[in-house]
Amino acid sequence: MVSGRPDAAQREAERALAVRTRLREVQDAILARTPESSPEPSLERVRRILELLGDPQRTFPVVHLTGTNGKTTTTRAVERILRETGLSTGRFTSPHLHDMRERISLNGKPIEPERFIATYDDVLPYVELIDNEARAVDEPTTSYFEFLVVMAYAAFADAPVDVAIVEVGLGGRWDATNVADGQVAVITPISLDHTRLLGSTVEEITLEKRDIIKSGAITVVGEQEPGVDQLIAERVAQVGASAKRETIDFEVTERDQAVGGQQLTVQGLAAVYPDLYLPLFGVHQAHNVATAIAAAEAFLGGGERPLDIDLLRSALADLDSPGRLEIVRRSPTVLVDAAHNAAGIRALRDAMNDSFTFSRLVGVLAIFADKDAEDMLGALEPVLDHVVISRNSSHRSMRSEELGALAVEIFGEDRVDVVPDLADAIDRAAELADEGGVAGGVLATGSIATAADVRALLGVTTS
Repeated sequence: MVSGRPDAAQREAERALAVRTRLREVQDAILARTPESSPEPSLERVRRILELLGDPQRTFPVVHLTGTNGKTTTTRAVERILRETGLSTGRFTSPHLHDMRERISLNGKPIEPERFIATYDDVLPYVELIDNEARAVDEPTTSYFEFLVVMAYAAFADAPVDVAIVEVGLGGRWDATNVADGQVAVITPISLDHTRLLGSTVEEITLEKRDIIKSGAITVVGEQEPGVDQLIAERVAQVGASAKRETIDFEVTERDQAVGGQQLTVQGLAAVYPDLYLPLFGVHQAHNVATAIAAAEAFLGGGERPLDIDLLRSALADLDSPGRLEIVRRSPTVLVDAAHNAAGIRALRDAMNDSFTFSRLVGVLAIFADKDAEDMLGALEPVLDHVVISRNSSHRSMRSEELGALAVEIFGEDRVDVVPDLADAIDRAAELADEGGVAGGVLATGSIATAADVRALLGVTTS
């Protein structure tokens, strides 16, 4: 090294530090906007920003997904299948576990920090222009979620991608992602959630979610309640789309347990696909993957051309869905699951009965205050020998004392511990799981924030 001049390693370290510092600044600026839990029902802000950017969302085809549970896994499965066929993919999901860059993925990987920063810098002037106009007439400005949607569509266009697989954030009709028109619309099972924002009945919620179905789209519909199916069929007819329904046009025909997951045979839209290894647990994940296969068939060949079986097997064997009934530690086994509503918890309960045989299972629960915690606790009670009530890092988390009182009513006082600190709660649950030398397990659930916090506490931060 020439005296007084930094060598290459030092320059790289300085550059990396500058990127990390700038990335934190950018993420903090986005986080300072209106949170996604308080959306303003309008597409106008996002639509106008994207118009100024040249409508990047019109430069690639879109597979658009909504539903109540299973959206993220199904989105990841569609993306993984399409990428295996050689397509360049963009994937948008929410919420994230650890880093907001996870929401915007290119070819299966979170957007690189430098590209995230560059995309932010590119779109910010246009966002500020619309925000200034909004402030002048006392209208809401661009929210956190809307900003990320704009960034995602801009990044996908810039890459460029051959297809974007896009999960809605909330609902469908007013969701910021709905400024794009999906060539394929996917609707996973709909149940009660976000009732404050979407409606108090499954039918009202369906009226919001079904509006991602656009003219000419192929609509792939996971198994639904009869009333939901009828409302989706009405929308399909109104806009001149077509529909492919689980149990009618596609389904899981065989399913067996396998080491680390399950083995499936799926009747797709165009062919039967046998001997599919899926490294995910639970019958609900089998249904999510069947829906994803049908969506991939619909996108690639209108549902009339079979997928290459070897490519499909390779894609599914490599599929992961972080935070979804995921084993994050052994001895004792600790699982995390992002179930955050009653329907999700029931699917989790069934998956535990289906896929695991613990002599003793201890739950760690931290639930948001606006959820039906009583219903969630009741659904889990039959599979948990003991429960440790805690709190996650979100400001929306229910107070552990309040949740603990509900748990005592359902489980009985002798089966409930209240440990407000989540790290201590995990330690206490592990102790309880190991009592008596049995092969016990720990299940941490109740919210995606709970799953993310436990992953981080145990050093599992990749996704």
